[in-house]
Amino acid sequence: MLARLRPYLSNTGWIIGEKILALGSGFAVTVLMARYLGPRDFGLVAYAMSMVALFGVSGHLGLHGLVVREIVKRPEVRAETLGTTALLKLFGVLAGYLALLLFAAAFEGVESVQFALIAIAGFALLFTPVDVIDYWFNAFLKARYVSVTRLLSQLVYASAAVLLILWGAGVVLFTIPYLLQMLSAAVFLLLLFRLKAEIRLSDWRFDRRHAGDLLRQGWMIYLASFFAVIYLKIDQVMLRWLAEPAEVGIYAVAARLSEVWYFVPTAIVASIFPKLIELRESNPELFQHRLQQVFDGLAVLGMLIALSVMILAPWLIPLFFGVDYAASAGILVIHTWASVFIFMRAALSKWILIENALYFSLLTQGLGALSNVVLNYILIPVYGGEGAAFATLVSYTIASFFAVSLHRRTRPVFWLMLNALCAPVRYPLKFLASR
Repeated sequence: MLARLRPYLSNTGWIIGEKILALGSGFAVTVLMARYLGPRDFGLVAYAMSMVALFGVSGHLGLHGLVVREIVKRPEVRAETLGTTALLKLFGVLAGYLALLLFAAAFEGVESVQFALIAIAGFALLFTPVDVIDYWFNAFLKARYVSVTRLLSQLVYASAAVLLILWGAGVVLFTIPYLLQMLSAAVFLLLLFRLKAEIRLSDWRFDRRHAGDLLRQGWMIYLASFFAVIYLKIDQVMLRWLAEPAEVGIYAVAARLSEVWYFVPTAIVASIFPKLIELRESNPELFQHRLQQVFDGLAVLGMLIALSVMILAPWLIPLFFGVDYAASAGILVIHTWASVFIFMRAALSKWILIENALYFSLLTQGLGALSNVVLNYILIPVYGGEGAAFATLVSYTIASFFAVSLHRRTRPVFWLMLNALCAPVRYPLKFLASR
């Protein structure tokens, strides 16, 4: 059993190990930047990054899971899959960056600090098509290469941010570290692919028919991803519009600290995704059993993180960020409880791909985005950042749990998730019954 799991455990270990190291440096940089810039300027940077994330979804195209599946199941067209995907993503990010600039010019003004921040950070989108190499290494359980790349690029980001602080730079320059991070990640990925992959970059080719097939399969995931980014980032954008910039900075500290955990379910599920695909075809009963175990583990992990944050946040936030950010503690506690449903969502997303039930992804993410926008509009003017955090928690609960119960095809997964929420009680009772 252990021998069969070793490749998946190793793959997950590399991803999590890299993220833990990146988490340490990222946390230190966030503390330094937040203290140096203060809530108002830090809020402006956070607002710019949220805008880039919203428009950057244009390059996602719903292709990640589909491309991994194509690489695993159709080895004869791997070069075509990589080349087609990379070019599609390039067209997507070009359109997204242009739309981002037009939006910023219209609503912020080309002479504003906000426009400069958005323009610099948004340019990093042009390097994201190289992420297709990430899909390649994930398909073959070779996450160590991607992990090394991300760690090195994180060090580039941290070094650039620290140098700017030591230099006494103005707020506009604090999106440059992100731009350098994305550039270095693209360069490192290209070098590793050249060294380690059996396919050469010169073999990549674009095929119009294959592009059409990918887009037909992925358009619903793309729209779902767009909705997902809305209810992940719209809170900071709406805070910028409905509250003071300093409120965005206070909220951004809490959001960044809660979101650092989101890599954990992604890493776990990405590593076991190829195996789940195989089990669905060869042993459906074992597939269901493994899926329940995945949901159980993710739900319990999310609960443990939320409980830990609830205990530690009230004294950790003032300790690291100072009294100006003390209000972030309450926001962080509310925000982190959404992790329980975010963690299970990672497994749900892969189930949707495996079962080819893509329209459920669109439906659930759409409900989440709509509820988040409405709740933010109602709660932010009254409760500020805490209202935005509560809107995030409720919208994730709707999108990743209650919405799954609405249709008979997804209802079995709803029961798996409900069982997972009961895991802290189920497993002790099962242990006591076995004695």
